[in-house]
Amino acid sequence: GTLRSNSSIHNSPKSRKERIGRLLHMYANRREDVPAVSAGDIAAVGGLKFPFPGDALCDRSRPVVLESIRFPDPVIYVAIEPRTAADEAKLDDALRCLADEDPTFKFRTDQNTGQTIISGMGELHLEILVDRLVREFKVWAKVGRPQVAYRETITRTVASEGAFSRPVPSGKGGRGQYARVVVELHPLQKGEGSRFENSLSEAVLAEPLAQAVESAAEEGLSGGVLAGYPVVDVCVRLTEAQVEEEESTENAVLSALHSATLVALQKGMGEAKPTLLEPIMKVQVVVPEAHTGGVIGDLSARRGQVLGMEPASGGAQAIRAHVPLAGMFGYATDLRSATQGRGSFTMEFEYYAPVPEEVSRRILGDWRPTAS
Repeated sequence: GTLRSNSSIHNSPKSRKERIGRLLHMYANRREDVPAVSAGDIAAVGGLKFPFPGDALCDRSRPVVLESIRFPDPVIYVAIEPRTAADEAKLDDALRCLADEDPTFKFRTDQNTGQTIISGMGELHLEILVDRLVREFKVWAKVGRPQVAYRETITRTVASEGAFSRPVPSGKGGRGQYARVVVELHPLQKGEGSRFENSLSEAVLAEPLAQAVESAAEEGLSGGVLAGYPVVDVCVRLTEAQVEEEESTENAVLSALHSATLVALQKGMGEAKPTLLEPIMKVQVVVPEAHTGGVIGDLSARRGQVLGMEPASGGAQAIRAHVPLAGMFGYATDLRSATQGRGSFTMEFEYYAPVPEEVSRRILGDWRPTAS
């Protein structure tokens, strides 16, 4: 088909009409207006309001929905704060614009410290975004040291009971609150995420009450018992629930169920042998053959697993490895020094893996939940 400037088009995933403004061919720092682009052309479009990366734009009479893109979760984060009060007013809007453009970039406010936390796919990713804050949005900010976005999971199946009770104070009106919940926690295969299952029929637990338990389970899995990192690859199955509906208002029942579920989850995750997970990166290092031994030794010292080596152009060798992200901070500088500036590397997220015990102790200290 053909797309023309100053025309309308259909955004099929959002079922919205988009107005096409300018059509541009881009040549590095030069751009050229064109009246139309046809199949096979690559162009930039101005004036769009609603699109998200991965959306399909099409003719309304011939709608097309393409398979959505699965974006990986961020694996690194830093704290960021504005340098002045004027920057503070602009920072949130600037971060929102960057997040709209880049689905692998996230930002949030830490509930405990009040700091703004930005997350991305690596050091370079966040460095470029911070540079864009200055160049494009004129926002000056101070950035903390990069931190690894760890995850938590469990390694064995447990059943856990949680109860919540709040009696009515003597001499006062109103109704008490009581709920009891039993959940089973099951470890899932790597990469399956987390899910909630309700094994109770609606006759035993009404749908609104089951939704309250599910909401509490999602909240409980957002922060684990080891260090508060999100919990992944866990199935939470509701097996028993008991509430005092006759003695309580509807809001009181929902609140009691929510609290009882959080108690059961907290207790269960402590008993299920929780463990830390760390992001493992797929790394390819291209270096002159004379430096391959030193580079392989350095990757091993960073807890990396070398997968293989193959010839690259110009007499170089391409070394493939899986390396924990925690060992890759500052690697660009170290590689330049070790190869006299002749080495280069690429890195992307591959999977999460358990943190070795000695490293876990260093991260968490001596604290461990008591297992039954």
